[in-house]
Amino acid sequence: MTMRNQRLVRVESIERVASQIKRFHFAPIDDAALPCFSAGAHVIVTMRKGDAVYRNPYSLMSSPLDPRRYSISVLRVAESRGGSVHMHENVEVGEVLEISDPLNLFPIAHTARKHILIAGGIGITPFMAMLAQFRNDKSHFELHYAVRSPEDGAYFKALEAEGLPGVRLYRSDRGERIALNAILQNQRLGTHVYVCGPQRMIDWALETAKLEGWPDENVHSEHFSVPTPGNPFVVKLATSGKEIHVGEHQSILEALEQAGVDAPYLCRGGACGQCITRITNTEGGAVHHNDHYLTDEEKKEGDRIATCVSRMDGGCLTLDL
Repeated sequence: MTMRNQRLVRVESIERVASQIKRFHFAPIDDAALPCFSAGAHVIVTMRKGDAVYRNPYSLMSSPLDPRRYSISVLRVAESRGGSVHMHENVEVGEVLEISDPLNLFPIAHTARKHILIAGGIGITPFMAMLAQFRNDKSHFELHYAVRSPEDGAYFKALEAEGLPGVRLYRSDRGERIALNAILQNQRLGTHVYVCGPQRMIDWALETAKLEGWPDENVHSEHFSVPTPGNPFVVKLATSGKEIHVGEHQSILEALEQAGVDAPYLCRGGACGQCITRITNTEGGAVHHNDHYLTDEEKKEGDRIATCVSRMDGGCLTLDL
């Protein structure tokens, strides 16, 4: 289903928490409580600037025990398509933004006997909410958080100052590395691992867990992709016959929405699979997959595409819509 549950929030405060990261606090415009959420949840923020509309998913990092306001952290991306730059340069305190209701694709496994969190850079954000939940529940956990330097890592200094038991911090500017093989060995049965950070870290953690014999159901990851730019192409809709032009900096989903097509999505980051659409024909360029939902074999089959992040390199793509 398309994400339709939207609400307006006011930007209550903005803080710079690292060299390229800002934290935004959102409060309801009518002083009513915001919807409850569980640790690991995200919201989609809609940003408008002139005719441009940006919709980006951001993990909620505020405590799920206090829904009076939401907090997100936004990394300014060097090759941003507009959303992160807009949040950093244009959004001000007092501004009203539109957000979705929370959705959780990265939940805590509440039956776990222990939780091991592996974070890199901006990937710390969903774990901040999890830490609040773990402390409240008196859960057994470890956090391993790696950053390039304290200036680049959001909440590194705060975590360092707090000195929580089970929190271990690593600085690559000092040559410090997470010894993941040693961490994953000899853990008690019922332990779950969670990883969030750059894609290389996620791939490394998942592969390491697999080599150490961890069952897939005990290993969790979250990573939102962004649509990569590329050559313009045309999307044909098999049902209506409508032809839609996809620009070099657009996703298929964005082009569909601009053309008034109510296309399905939930996360807009290639993680949930809600926007996966069947391909009925391709003419010209090759399809480039950028999602984390389809398996490698499914991508090779070439009959489905994630409209939120994947695209075609020129030519024409016919979708079963």
